[in-house]
Formats: sequence, structure tokens, C-alpha cells
Amino acid sequence: MKLFVGLGNIGSEYDGTRHNIGFDVVGSLEQHLDRSMGWKAGNGDYYFAKGVYRGEDVVVVKPTTFMNLSGRAIRQVMQFYKIEISDLIVICDDLAIPFGALRLRLQGSDGGHNGLTSVIYELGSDQFARLRCGVGANFRKGEQVRYVLSPFKREEKPEVLEMIDRAVVACRTIIEDGLSIAMNKVNFTPAKPEVEKPEVAKPVKPKPASANPTSDTKIDKDSGNWE
Repeated sequence: MKLFVGLGNIGSEYDGTRHNIGFDVVGSLEQHLDRSMGWKAGNGDYYFAKGVYRGEDVVVVKPTTFMNLSGRAIRQVMQFYKIEISDLIVICDDLAIPFGALRLRLQGSDGGHNGLTSVIYELGSDQFARLRCGVGANFRKGEQVRYVLSPFKREEKPEVLEMIDRAVVACRTIIEDGLSIAMNKVNFTPAKPEVEKPEVAKPVKPKPASANPTSDTKIDKDSGNWE
């Protein structure tokens, strides 16, 4: 059984904010399952939907603890369903990667993300997969909290929706092919083709005109003009 947990803050005032991109991804993933029982209150501090994708059991979760205590909800659902840490995938926002980009890692530090800090603390390990979604970092010093709790701008939304679609594809790839293959696909960045520079012809220095006609120069005897 695979467990996909989107990190975010519960409440309509946080809908569509940068910090809630994890909620948006698992919400879309639930709609792409082959079968789903729909969202329900869980046996703990979370909402969940249990379903099936390509014959595999899947649980998607939205913690109700608010971001900084997300780990508590994850520990509860893992204990209830007897899910191993190797089957946990946490989906969250990230300021350190380019806007619209995705990064899938099998382990690692919290990277300064309070939600991941809580997960690592509650599970006593950082050996779990996390799918990070780039939400940009266009804020002034000291305005990080305001920035992540702000909604995406209207002009950003098409790229955000496209990123959510790619994140759902990544999750489905994890179920079908495993984490390693999914990581290679998600993190793959095609090399930019080298642009061949056009050759610039070197200027040819004109030969200085000779004061005297050479042996190859003919003269028109009638006109006296050089040919």
C-alpha cells in the first residue's frame, strides 16, 4: 500500500496558497485513481481517501494539524494502516527550486521546511521519499511566511496547474514503476542543444593598385584606356 501525503494548512482561507500545493496534488491524484471511496475523516488528525490504482492499494492524506505538526498525522495514519516508511511519499512546496519545477528525493534533510521537520521528528527518520514542488521565491527578506501563505498570482496559475498535472503523473509512476524510475523521470533535465555559430567570412584585404600596368594588363590602342 502506497501512502501519499500532501502537506498544507486546513481551512478555506488557505485554499490556493503556495504552502498548500501538497493538498492540491493529492486532491488531483485522488481523482485519477481507478477507484476511490472519496474523502473522509480519518482515525486521527487527517482526512483521507482510500482507493486503487492499477491494482495497487493507495491512500491519500491531508493532515488537519496545520503545517508545523504534519508529522503527527502521518504517524497516526501509518500506524493505523501498518504502512512502512518505504511506502510513504510526502508532497510539499519548496522555495529552493525554480518555480514550476519538481524534484523527487528518496531521503534527506528538512531543507528548512517546517512540515518536513515535523515529519522527521515524529517518524524518527528522514528516510522517506518527498516530492517537492517549486513555488518560487519572489519575496523580500523577512517576508517568507507572508509569501508562502499568499495565493498564486493569476498569471502564475496556468504553470501551477501544469505542475500539479506533472506531479500526479509522477505519483502514478511511483505506483506503477517504483520510486527509482519515477525519480529518474521527474529529475531528468534535457541538455540544451548547442547552437552552432555561423562562420563569419574573414575580410579580404584588397591588393593595392599598381602604379604601372603589369604584364597581364592590356591597353586599348585606340582609346588609350586600360583593360
